[in-house]
Amino acid sequence: MECANEIFPIILYTLGAILLVVLIVLSVKAITTLNKVNRTMDDLNDKSHKLDNLFNVIDNTTDMISDISDKALGFIVNGFTTLVKKIKHKKGGEDENEEE
Repeated sequence: MECANEIFPIILYTLGAILLVVLIVLSVKAITTLNKVNRTMDDLNDKSHKLDNLFNVIDNTTDMISDISDKALGFIVNGFTTLVKKIKHKKGGEDENEEE
């Protein structure tokens, strides 16, 4: 029993020291990994900021193309509507002449 009272604390202290060393090593590795991730994110942010101008140009171009297509479609629809009204007016005029 006396042997157990002397050996168990030595085993616990040894395991505690090993655990402390392992935690220190893991902490250093985690800090190193986080620094690498931070550098990668900074590089990614720099590259994305360089592409912002390109995306703005693409956005403006698509807006301009959309406006042009909307105006062209409006012109075609107005022309078609005018043509249909003229055809209806002619048919309506012919019907009135036939009734007289």
